[in-house]
Order: sequence, then C-alpha cells, then structure tokens
Amino acid sequence: MSTSSGLAPSTIRIGHRYRANRLDGPYDAIVIGSGIGGMTAAACLAELGQKVVVLEQHYTAGGFTHSYSRNGYEWDVGVHYIGDVGAKHTLARRLFDFVSGGKLEWAPMDDHFDRIFIGKESFDLVATPKKYRAELLKHFPEEEKAIDEYFKRIAKAADAMRLITMEKLLPAPAATLVRLLSKIKAPKWLNQTTREVLESLTKNQKLIAVLTGQWGDNGLPPAQSSFIIHSLIARHYLYGGYYPIGGASRMAETIIPQIQKNGGELFTYASVEQILIEGGKAVGVKMADGTEVRAPVVISNAGVFNTFGKLLPEKVAKQSGYLKKLDTVKRSMASLGMYIGIQDTAENLGLPKTNYWLYTSEDYEGSLDRFFADPENEPVPLVYISFPSAKDPEFLNKYPGRATIEIVAPGPHDWFAQWADKPWGKRGEEYDALKEKWSQRLLERLYEHFPQLRGKIDYYELSTPLSTDFFCRYAEGEIYGLDHDPSRFEQKWLKPKTSIPGLYLTGQDVVTCGVAGAMIGGLATAVVISGKDGAKLAKRFFAS
Repeated sequence: MSTSSGLAPSTIRIGHRYRANRLDGPYDAIVIGSGIGGMTAAACLAELGQKVVVLEQHYTAGGFTHSYSRNGYEWDVGVHYIGDVGAKHTLARRLFDFVSGGKLEWAPMDDHFDRIFIGKESFDLVATPKKYRAELLKHFPEEEKAIDEYFKRIAKAADAMRLITMEKLLPAPAATLVRLLSKIKAPKWLNQTTREVLESLTKNQKLIAVLTGQWGDNGLPPAQSSFIIHSLIARHYLYGGYYPIGGASRMAETIIPQIQKNGGELFTYASVEQILIEGGKAVGVKMADGTEVRAPVVISNAGVFNTFGKLLPEKVAKQSGYLKKLDTVKRSMASLGMYIGIQDTAENLGLPKTNYWLYTSEDYEGSLDRFFADPENEPVPLVYISFPSAKDPEFLNKYPGRATIEIVAPGPHDWFAQWADKPWGKRGEEYDALKEKWSQRLLERLYEHFPQLRGKIDYYELSTPLSTDFFCRYAEGEIYGLDHDPSRFEQKWLKPKTSIPGLYLTGQDVVTCGVAGAMIGGLATAVVISGKDGAKLAKRFFAS
C-alpha cells in the first residue's frame, strides 16, 4: 500500500501551456479561470463569433471538473454525478450538448442512485418522481400528504428560480420590474430555510432527514440552507444520476475545441495577478510574469472573494463598494477528500453505481456541531462515498484490472491553517500524520459497508482544504463558493454584470453552486455580454 502527502501534477493535462509568445490577440474577451462556468461562458461567446482566451493557473483545465491520475488510477475531484441529462430536451443536457459540440456522452447510474444511511437504517433515492414517491411511501406510509406537498413545493421553487435568474440577465429598470413580479408570485416560504419549510409539512424528523440527505451537494445542513437551493438540487436529480463517459476530464476535452473557434484558446499555467483598470473600466489582465493581456471584456470565474479581494486593485474594490459587499456573503464548507485505488475491478469487488451518504444521526445540525466542537472523539457526521470506476463504462479500457473510490467529509480550514504558509508537498511530518489519522478514520467508515475491501487497498491519499486553496485558489477551501443560505439569495449584486464597465462575473457565485449551476452562470454571463445575440441565446435556453 502507498500513500501520498498531496496531489502532485498528474498526467491528465488538458489545455495548452501558457507562454507569453503564444498569445494571439487581440481578443474579444478574457476569462479568468477554467472552471465549468468560465468554459461555458467562453464556449457560448465563441459560438457567437467572439475570440476568447481562457487563463487557468492550474496545470490542467476544468476547475472542480478536472480529473487527475496517479499510480495507474484516475479520479475526478468534483464531478461525482450529474442530474437532468438523461433526456435531450432538458436545459442541462441541451447546454452540455451546445458547449461540447454534442461530444459529451452520459452513462446512467443505478436507479437507486443515492443511498442515505441514518445510523444503521438505509433509504434509497430512486430515479423518476413516481418511483421516488413510491419508495418514500414504503418507509413513511402515514406521510403521504406531506410527501405530495413536498413534491409540489420543490417544483414551485424551481419555477420561481426562473424569475430570479431572469432578473440577473436584465438591465436595471427591467430587472426591478421582474424583482417586483417575483416577489408578488413567490410563496412566502420560498427563501426560508429548508428545515423551516419541511417542518411546516411534517413533524417526522426521519422523513425530513431522508428528503434532505443530499445536503452535502450544497454544503449547508437543512437548518441553514435556503429552500431554493434544496429544491434545485432535489429537482436536478429527480430523474436519476449520470456520469460522463470517459470521466470528468471529458468535459474540458470536449468544450475546449468550441472555445478555439475564431482563434480562441485555453491556456494552463496561466496565473492572473491583477485585473487592469483604466479610466474606471476593465481593459485586461496582468499575468504573473508581467505580461499584459488586453480585451474590452474581462470575465472572472475566480469567485467573488478572489475577484474583489485579490484581483481588483484595492482602491477600485473599495470605491466600487464591492469590498463591503463581501461582508454580506460567507464562504461555503471546506472538506476532506480521499482518493482510493484497488488492483481489481469494480464488478469483482461489488462496487455499486450508487452514492453512499453515511450519517450518524437524523439530527444533522446537532451531530455537525458536536463533531466540530470535539473532532477527536465525535464520529464523522457525514461521509460521502462515490465509485467512479463503477459509473464510467470506459474506465477499464484505460485502467484494466483497476477500481477507484472517492470519499468526501467535512474538514474545516481551521484544522489545517497552521500549515497554510508552508510549501505544497512540504508541510512536514505533523501535517502528514494528521492526514494519515483522518485517512484511517474514513477508511474504517468505508469498511463498515464494504468489509470485502479491507486489506485490498493498493493506494490512497487525502486532500485537505489547503489542497483546494493550492489548486483552485479558494483560500479557505470553500468547495461551493458561497454559502447558499437565505441571505445569499437576497444579494442583488451577485449577477454577471458588475458596476465596473467591462468586468463580468461567472460561475457558481452568479446563480447557484454545482456543475449545472455554474454552467447556467456561464450561459447567463454570455447572454448579458452579447446584446441581441445574447437575447437569442437566452430565448434558446431559458424560454423553453
């Protein structure tokens, strides 16, 4: 068995390596960051005839959608599963097809794509509303009324999100009208916490725990998250979970050729140091090597904390008011990520195409609080286990006789902050020992459900919030950008167009978190930038 102290550069390097002499401007737009939101914005603009350059500081493209390999294994770091892509008419599928040129293909997971464990009990989330409802009624026959009302409410919340998104696309006068309309039409419970809404429907805490068992997909337990984000996630997976055939890296592989239309390009190892402001307008970026790249449009996919706290000149950030606006939002959860390799196939090992959500208690908030207060002695309250090699039908073609597993668990940045100023890969024995301790704890949770794996693991490594900072530039390891609590959905400044001419935002801070949410953020940014062409794009995707 071998372990690693960090995530070293892999052999999966997608995109062209940056050199100043490889720039081929002038460009119509610059995109900072190659997460799915940035790539989507770039691909949409390229489709509309614009020449776009995407600048990615990492060694490979994709942000949280990239893959990496080590010791004959490959893992994704964030694309554990995608919903709403099984039918070609859905927004997510149409958008994926659009930005990938129809080259990105999907494999369905098992019908029971998510399995929620609460203590020793388990509950399946099953594809299609009819089957999911039947499964819920099997466990909670006395809660039929509450279950039916729940399905109605998540549908209403998802419909309300259309107006919220539309508001972000429109100029101020029209946006104000849409905002008034949305307030008139929105039910009063829309932006309450998820727990508040569900406790108004039922007092059955176990049912509430099952319905909210995917809360790790947004990083906030139900007492803190907005019912909006819960509804969007629940609706996203109503027809099951899917995995990209060929692995998560296929996203960047298929989208980059679209970006390259009209002479555009995506560069890796391309670290942006500052957004250039002249005459109050964004006019380009300054690279870490001092090179200036200029364009009339600068799109930041780096998140609002990086954009306004690091990339904008401090004077501009203060004068524009964005530094104060950062006080109105919070960074999302940080996590531990474990990557496991086994010299055997997923089929032989009995690994499922189902995600496992392991909870110690139906009291999600209480168990989290106890864990954070005493992590040494309290059990890990949420452990998510995914089996990418079982989900991807092409995995064995690339890695014959191999299988992979991924585990995610809460892991606050504070636990590792004392090593934040140490070089990556050289943080010392104490840091490595702490990682090993957490690795063993997470492996034991895996063995509880898959005892056949004990003694068979060939390779494992653990990432911490410091890894997220190093590779994705999220300073506190925040994997979902911003917390999706009720106050987050009241922030009108979280939209593509900033108050600084020429500067735009994209990605998961614009609309919502997750791969699909960040993609829609990318589409929204392209729409806002592109005038009449953008209006046609909006009609194509948002009007149906």
